[in-house]
Amino acid sequence: MLRRCAVLLALLALVPAPVWATGQAAGPATSPAAGPTAGPTAGPAAGPAARQAIGGAANKSATTAALQAKPAAANDASQAGAGNSDTDCGGGPCPTQQPIVVTSPAPPPAPWTWHDRVLWGALLVLAVLGYSGIMLALRTLKRIERHVEVGAATAQAALDASDAALAQCQAIHEAQRPWILISIESFLTMENSFKVMATNKGNTPARIVGTVDLVGVAPDETHLPETPVFEDEKPGALLEPVILLPGESLGIRRFSRSEVKQICKTREELERIELWEDKIFIFGRVSYRDMLEVPDKKLYLTDWCCRYIHGEKDSALVVSGPPQYNKHT
Repeated sequence: MLRRCAVLLALLALVPAPVWATGQAAGPATSPAAGPTAGPTAGPAAGPAARQAIGGAANKSATTAALQAKPAAANDASQAGAGNSDTDCGGGPCPTQQPIVVTSPAPPPAPWTWHDRVLWGALLVLAVLGYSGIMLALRTLKRIERHVEVGAATAQAALDASDAALAQCQAIHEAQRPWILISIESFLTMENSFKVMATNKGNTPARIVGTVDLVGVAPDETHLPETPVFEDEKPGALLEPVILLPGESLGIRRFSRSEVKQICKTREELERIELWEDKIFIFGRVSYRDMLEVPDKKLYLTDWCCRYIHGEKDSALVVSGPPQYNKHT
C-alpha cells in the first residue's frame, strides 16, 4: 500500500501544474492539500529513497506552478485595479490618461570612412578650381575689354589720320590741278571793244572741252535769276582741241559797243541802257579737264559773269554778278 502511494505521488509530480492545480492562485510552492497528505503519509512509511524522490518531484511541481501563476496574478491584479477604479477616482469617471509615447534614441553618427574623406577633398578641390576659373575668366574679360577699347581708340586715331592724309592729298591734288580763271581785256586795235579771257592758273595743263555764254538785261544784279541756267544751252564745239598750259590764256568771248544796239531791240530799251536804268550782263561757263587724269574721268567747270557799263563816248566791261554766277569746281 505504501509503495502504491509513493508511485502515485511520483506520477503526480511529473504531471504539469495547470492539469492538477487549475483555479488555485499563486501561493506557496506546494499545494495545501497535497502537502500535508503526502508528507505525513510518505514520511513514516516510505524509505529514504522514496522520500527523496517525492521531495524532488514536489519542488519541481512547485516551481512550475509559481511560473505559471505569475500571469494569472498579474491579470487578477489588473482586474482588481479595474474593480476599484470607482473608489480610486472618488466615485466619478477617471480622467483620460494621455498615452505615453516612447521614442527610440537617435541613431549614432555614421563613421567617416576614407571614401567620404576622399569625396569631401575632391569636392573642395573642385570648388576651389571653379572659383579660380571664374575669377580668371572675369580678369580675362576685363583685359579683353581694355584691349577692345584701346583697339577702338587706335582705329579711330588711324581713321582720323587717314582722313587727314586724304584731305592733305586732296589739297595737294587741288593745288596741282589746272584752274581756269576769267579776266577782261580791252582790244588795243579796236575802241570800246573787249574780250573775255580764260587763263590757266594751275600747275598742270588743261584741255578745254567747251564754252557757253548768254546775255541778259536787268535793272541790277538782284533781278537776275538765282542761278544761271545753262541746261538748255550746249557748250560750243571747238574746231580743234585747245590745251592751256600753266599761265596760258584763251579768249572765249568778244563784246563791243556796237553790239548794244543788237541787244536792245527798241529805242526805249536803248535809252534805258544809256540812262543806266537797265544794265547788260554777259555770263557763261567754261568746261575743261585735267590732262594728267584719266580721260573723261572728271569735268571741271568755271562760271563767270560780266557787266557792261555804257558811257557817252567810252564804255567798259567789268567782272560782276552774284556768287552763283562766279564759281569754280
